[in-house]
Amino acid sequence: MKPLELIAEARVPSGPPLKLMRRGDDFMIMVDRSELMSTRMRGSEVALAEMTCERLGARKAPKMLIGGYGMGFTLRAALAKLGADARVTVAELVPEIIDWARGPLQAITEGCLDDPRVEIRIGDVRQAISAGVYDAILLDVDNGPTGLTRESNDGFYTGPGLARTRAALRPGGILAVWSAGADPTFTRRLQSARFSVDEVRVRARESGKGPTHVLWFAKAV
Repeated sequence: MKPLELIAEARVPSGPPLKLMRRGDDFMIMVDRSELMSTRMRGSEVALAEMTCERLGARKAPKMLIGGYGMGFTLRAALAKLGADARVTVAELVPEIIDWARGPLQAITEGCLDDPRVEIRIGDVRQAISAGVYDAILLDVDNGPTGLTRESNDGFYTGPGLARTRAALRPGGILAVWSAGADPTFTRRLQSARFSVDEVRVRARESGKGPTHVLWFAKAV
């Protein structure tokens, strides 16, 4: 097995550092020893965007907010499904993540950051949620509905946090949340926040293999 190589490191406000690692041709972003994402396990990040777009249907000029750029798998999948009239805002807290996308990860970025439909905002996604009204909000800022990278991220998943997010959605809008595993308590919390909830299990790899991840698609009703 090829050795694991540290490529770069970035500080997260009020959280542990993120590490960009490489083993052979595979890149990973890690927190401590936990792998947040990798180039070989992108299937669920792609599914997050594709299944959201399916649920939006043929809306005119849809506005989408993606919380967390990561390695850009969700953004690229959304752009492939959305029309020319769509607008996608990407809120990324850590500016180095975007630097990595334009640097060592440029080959997998595929120019998505320069797509005219895309706006990159460096900052907390909560600010973007408060500042706009969207047809869909996609959150992939942690390993699930708990604040792994930042404890303050727990606020996304509480009742008041979900109420704020719901207020930023147009009628029938979709809140999509990525998770490494199931969380029945979060499902009930979404329902209590007046969302109709569809919980979907998908494999981490596009081949249908790898660990099972969970996606919540919560429709504002």
